[in-house]
Amino acid sequence: MNLTTAKAALKKTFGYDEFRPMQADIIQSIYDKKDTVVLMPTGGGKSLCFQVPAITMEGMCIVVSPLISLMKDQVEALNDNGVDAVFLNSSQSTEEQQHIEEEIYQGRIKLLYVSPEKMLSTQFLQILKQATINLFAIDEAHCISAWGHDFRPEYTKMRFLKNQFANIPVVALTATADKITRKDIVDQLGLAEPNVFISSFDRPNISLDVRPGQKRIEQILEFINQRRKQAGIIYCLSRKNTEDVCRKLLAKGMKAGFYHAGMNAKERDRVQTDFLNDNLNVVCATVAFGMGIDKSNVRWVIHYNLPKNMEGYYQEIGRAGRDGAKAEAVLFYSFRDVTVLREILSKNESKNAEIQLSKLDRIQQFADAHICRRKILLSYFGESLDKDCGNCDVCKNPPQHFDGTVICQKALSAIYRTRERVGMGLLIDILRGSRRREILQNGFDQIKTYGAGGDITSYDWQLLLLQMLNSGLIEIAYDYHNVLRITEAGKAVLFDNKKMQLVKMTSVKERQQKAKTKVKVQSKRERVRDELFEVLRQLRKDLARKRGVPPYIIFSDATLEEMAAERPVTEFDMHRISGVGEKKFAQYGEDFINAILGFIGTQSQSGTKVKGDSQVLTLQLYNRGFTPDQISIERDIQLGTVYNHLTELYARGQKIDWKKLISKKELDLTIQQLERSGEPFRLKELHEALEGKISYDRIKFAIAYYHKVVAG
Repeated sequence: MNLTTAKAALKKTFGYDEFRPMQADIIQSIYDKKDTVVLMPTGGGKSLCFQVPAITMEGMCIVVSPLISLMKDQVEALNDNGVDAVFLNSSQSTEEQQHIEEEIYQGRIKLLYVSPEKMLSTQFLQILKQATINLFAIDEAHCISAWGHDFRPEYTKMRFLKNQFANIPVVALTATADKITRKDIVDQLGLAEPNVFISSFDRPNISLDVRPGQKRIEQILEFINQRRKQAGIIYCLSRKNTEDVCRKLLAKGMKAGFYHAGMNAKERDRVQTDFLNDNLNVVCATVAFGMGIDKSNVRWVIHYNLPKNMEGYYQEIGRAGRDGAKAEAVLFYSFRDVTVLREILSKNESKNAEIQLSKLDRIQQFADAHICRRKILLSYFGESLDKDCGNCDVCKNPPQHFDGTVICQKALSAIYRTRERVGMGLLIDILRGSRRREILQNGFDQIKTYGAGGDITSYDWQLLLLQMLNSGLIEIAYDYHNVLRITEAGKAVLFDNKKMQLVKMTSVKERQQKAKTKVKVQSKRERVRDELFEVLRQLRKDLARKRGVPPYIIFSDATLEEMAAERPVTEFDMHRISGVGEKKFAQYGEDFINAILGFIGTQSQSGTKVKGDSQVLTLQLYNRGFTPDQISIERDIQLGTVYNHLTELYARGQKIDWKKLISKKELDLTIQQLERSGEPFRLKELHEALEGKISYDRIKFAIAYYHKVVAG
């Protein structure tokens, strides 16, 4: 087996001309029957790394997948591309399972998706031993490691595969795994000197934005209002938050639902199905919602609260932009989020609680940073970026600094004079001169710095104190009611007058104002493209409803965007669009071509000039039965222009009846002369050789016919 075969399958089945970085090397490793570990970001094309070998090698690939919904999505997508794939799990009846088992025995299945629990059953092992297996693929392989962020104990028993099927290669795939998790995956599976492929973790199509946690709902409403037709997910820390946020979105007329583990299975399935089918635009969810979502047209992800770790954050923002088109990730961050998470993790009695707390520190540092966020994110996974990304909030709005020594000294003095017995909220009230009872009872209104920060708002003080915390001037005594303590660095500022630079509040507020995104002034061409995208998106939804599959199974947003930009109106042109394979074109190609033809015709009639409209208007009249001469008169264009249009469309695969453009006698004579003359064909010489009896226009068409039909 070689990569030529793989590339042919890539184009024929999936509609892509080229492999993405590393995919070809991974496939070759599998062809060489080597155990393989793949770390590739969500949306990077991990699935193709085992799907292409599976359909090109003899036998069947077994895919171990953690969630039923994930299996169902991938199997639907494969079936729609003409691949014989099935899943086998507890959601099916005994009769359904028996039918699938018979298909396995008959060798009719190329990919079989199963859960780790199913893999471990004795009965299923007997089925495997009677089947011809070419590959085991362990998807979401980080679940195998206790160091991973989504540990599944059943995965740890997958080691039996190498014991029972020593000669069959195993490929383990994940989007998120640090060094210790990667090593554990290899050890747990018992892989034999595996080839390890670590793709870039960079997802440049996703913009990264961290915003202060105040006024979250207002910011979210503003954000979604400008993206009404886009699908997105809002991740919340608690079940209550998912319901509260959803309720507020519904009150504003938005198509939203909530999802968490406290709901019954039927309700969760309903929300997930509605989201997959584009009946809901927004889902407010806990992290229980995500791993099973293979929806390629999610355009944004919002974290209502700080995630527990960088792996979780990366995994969750990866739900957006899986198709490679532009996507957005917004993270809201506040001191309270850190406190709540620390309390949760500190109460966790698992053996790796200390590591979890350390990982929380890293995500906090990411949220607090004033340097390119993508650099920090990639650095966490052992990858470096040699220049700023230009697609995060820090790069788009670099912060300005000022001498904040005096402000820091006011806060530090207040902490010192209250004997380090106050938390952040109470400290702010003291600095602002509040008369709340707790301040008066403790005599904090008598200290020298009481009211010394009254000219600064509570909101600004929160941001300033977070900067001091991140700069190491103060720390939080998590084990003593979260009171603030002064560090050695803080004492140097307070007592030794060490200078301290802070970020200007205007810089921070400007980032928050990004919620009110300026509407981009679009060119006429961009507006037309967006209008066509909406036409194609609605067609996709209608076709999906008829077929009973999610819309993104038909075509991804990226494919529709390319169609809207390129406006393919022939089979040849449509096959050049990424994501349009043979089966997809056979099922949907003509529907989308007709939609594009109709759109261009409508735009032209309204006076809006768009790319390709002249050819399309000619084609529409031709399809209505007009002859070239009649089209010339109807459109008031040269007859030669009509012939040029139809000849070019014919050469690109459009169905044009040649008998309407040239007689059989003229065609035969021209082809005979073409064969005598040989290439390159010169119109003037051909015209003269045919004694001027056949027009240049007909000769041009005969040349197109010759290349397409005769020379082949």
